[in-house]
Amino acid sequence: MTQINITINLEDLKDKVEKSSLESPVKASLALILNSLMEKERDEYINALSHERTDERKGYRNGYYERELITGVGSLKLKVPRSRDGEFSTTIFEKYKRCDQALILSMVEMVVNGVSTRKVTKIVEELCGTSVSKSLVSNLIKSLDPIINDWKNRPLNTYYYPYIYVDAMYIKVRENRKVVSKSVHIAVGVNETGHREIIGLKINHTESTESWTSFFDYLKSRGLQSPKMVISDAHGGLVTSIKESFLGTAWQRCCVHFLKKHRGYFT
Repeated sequence: MTQINITINLEDLKDKVEKSSLESPVKASLALILNSLMEKERDEYINALSHERTDERKGYRNGYYERELITGVGSLKLKVPRSRDGEFSTTIFEKYKRCDQALILSMVEMVVNGVSTRKVTKIVEELCGTSVSKSLVSNLIKSLDPIINDWKNRPLNTYYYPYIYVDAMYIKVRENRKVVSKSVHIAVGVNETGHREIIGLKINHTESTESWTSFFDYLKSRGLQSPKMVISDAHGGLVTSIKESFLGTAWQRCCVHFLKKHRGYFT
C-alpha cells in the first residue's frame, strides 16, 4: 500500500482558518482532546477508572466545572474534572500555553488530511509530555473522525452562497519515499448574510480542468447551488471548469492574484 505523509503550508492555511468556519472542526477536535486528557489526569490522580472498584483507589470523582480557554481559533469552553477532596488540579492549561501555535496548526493539518494515529499521538504526547497508550489514541481517533467527517460532508443547501472564492495551495507529500507536490483545492463561500466560511477542501494530484470539475461536483453533491459569481485566479483549467460546472454564473478574476502577477508594473 502506498504510504503518504503530507506537510502542509500551515501558516498560509491558518490565515484562511482564522477568517472562516474551518475553526469549527478545529475547535471541536481540540476541545475533545483537552477534555479527554484532563479526564485521564483525574483517573491517574484517583488511581481508578470511572465506576471501577479497587483497593488502590485514592479518592472519588466530583463532577466538573466549566472553564474558558482562549486559543488561536477562538474561545473554548472546557469541562474541568473535580475530585471530592478538592485536591485534584489539571496541568493541561499550562502545558497548552507552551504549544498553543503548534497544536492549532496540527489540528488544521488533521482537518485537511484526515485523522491519523501518528498525528493524534504526536499532539497528545506534546500535551502529556510522555508516551501514551495505544488504547487512548485509538479512542480519541474514534471520537475525532465523526467531527471532521461531519464537517467535510455537511450539507451546503442550508444557505445560498452567491459568491464563492476558489483557489489551490500546494503541499509537499512524501509518497513512495519521494517528496512530491500536490494541490489542495479550497472553496470559500460567502452567504447572503455576508458570513464567509470554507465550504470545501480536497487534495488532488494536480490543478487541471478535470480536478476542478471533480471538486465542484463534490460541492454540488452536498447541495451547493450555482452562485452568482465565482472569484478565482486566471488558471485556464479552473476558469474552464467554472464555466462548465456553473452555467449562468459570472466569473471574476481575483484582484489579489492579478496584482501579485503584475506587481512590477505598480511599483
